[in-house]
This record gives sequence, structure tokens and C-alpha cells, in this order.
Amino acid sequence: MIKIGTSGFTFPDWVGTAYPAGLKKTEMFSWYVNEFKFDTVELNYTYYVMPSEKTCLGLLSKSGKEFSFSVKANRGMTHDPFDPRLKKKPSLRAAAETTAKFAQGLRPLKDAGQLGSVLLQFPVFFTPSPQSADFILQCKYIMKGIPLVVEFRHRAWAQAETFEFLRKNNLGYCAVDEPQLDRLMPFLPEVTSETAYLRFHGRNTNWFSSPLEVRYDYLYKEEELRRFLPEIKRMEAKCKTIYVYFNNCHMGAAVRNAREIKEYMKENAE
Repeated sequence: MIKIGTSGFTFPDWVGTAYPAGLKKTEMFSWYVNEFKFDTVELNYTYYVMPSEKTCLGLLSKSGKEFSFSVKANRGMTHDPFDPRLKKKPSLRAAAETTAKFAQGLRPLKDAGQLGSVLLQFPVFFTPSPQSADFILQCKYIMKGIPLVVEFRHRAWAQAETFEFLRKNNLGYCAVDEPQLDRLMPFLPEVTSETAYLRFHGRNTNWFSSPLEVRYDYLYKEEELRRFLPEIKRMEAKCKTIYVYFNNCHMGAAVRNAREIKEYMKENAE
């Protein structure tokens, strides 16, 4: 099964570009589901704010039973404990406590059978080591019963040992399309669990020197998207569900590209 959506849905610059002018923030998710006809979303506000059962219940009330949620892990789980720029980094014990609270907040999605996965997106300064592997396994232990997908940013993870580790521990791998810069991961369409995952970040080469709104300022051309169709089908054949999310969120480009690739895949199936 292939499910396609966007990474987030509440961006202000989508109003008047993807959403109709004047659409209220409280109306965005209903529009996303009913007008865009997406059957999944990657919740990324959870990177900054812990998920709550109340918010999850509200989202469930506006989506059909076939709708799936993927949820980006909180920065206290994946970034802050390893960030060399922070003078006071949270301990790994604190990160474990954050992980447990995070899992609790997602309980309504899990109980409803609509929690597709949790995305552990690690930063570029998270590099391969026994300690890194142990931390990932700690997250799995705490969030038992929740499918986990791991996204690595540093190119050092692009090795056979990484995929062997993920397969052995039934952890999904997030394949990425992003600028081909020295430290970033190349596109590797690996499938390591029943959950496959693909994120389109865009190809803006100002990745390390620009604010986020510029980093994700990229609109894929038709020929660029069509090149991924065979790979997505091959990934689908190796898993139960593949989630495809567009994170090139600037000015609604993610919505446009997600709808386009859905149309291209429909054409290929006919």
C-alpha cells in the first residue's frame, strides 16, 4: 500500500497558495483531508511541542478510519541530547523520560489503529557509534508496539551495517531525497521493516547556510518526480505500507508535488 501526504499542514504561507485565502488554522486539517484527498499526514509540530491525547483525539475526529498519522519525534528525543552547540544538553535519562511522555500522548492514535509510525529524525551531528545504536534501541524499547522509522542525516550512516542493524531490530529506514552535499545522505531506497518511508526535502543547495523557510524552498519538476515512480513501486513490493511525504513546505510546494505524484502513479497504474 502506498500512502502519500505532506510533512505538516498548518503553514501560514499555504493560505492563498495551497489553501484558499482566508482559511482559518482550525479549518486546515479538514481541508487537507476532504479537499486535497490525502490519506496520511506527517505531524511535525511534535518536534517542538509534545503531543497530547486531546490534540490527537481532535485530529481523529476530523479524519476517516483509513487515514494514517506519522509523527515526528520531539527534539528532546533526537536532537538536544546530542547537540554539541548546547551548553547544557539533556541527559540520556532525560531523553528516555521524554520518549515515554511522547508515547503516552500518542495513545489515542495507537488505540484507533491509525498511528502509522513515529519518525526518529536524527541530526547531522548524530553519527554511527555503539552509543548511537544503543540509544535507538532504547527508543524502541520505550515505545514498544509503535512502528519506528529512523532518518539519518549524516552520510556516514550510508553503509550496509546500518541496514543490517535496522532489519535485525525491525526498525524502518527513511529514504530521503535532499541536496547532494558532502555530509548529507544520498538517496538509498532501502526497506528494512514492514513500514517503508520516503521523504522529499527538496534540492535547495543552501541547506547549511539558510533559515528553514529557505532550506525547503524547492518545487520538484515533473521529470524529477516521475523518476521516483519505479523506485516507489519497488519499495512497496517489499513492505506492508510505504509512506511518502513531501517536506518542501515553502509556499505550498509540498501540496502541489504530493498531488502531482499521486496523479502520475494513477496514470501508471491504468
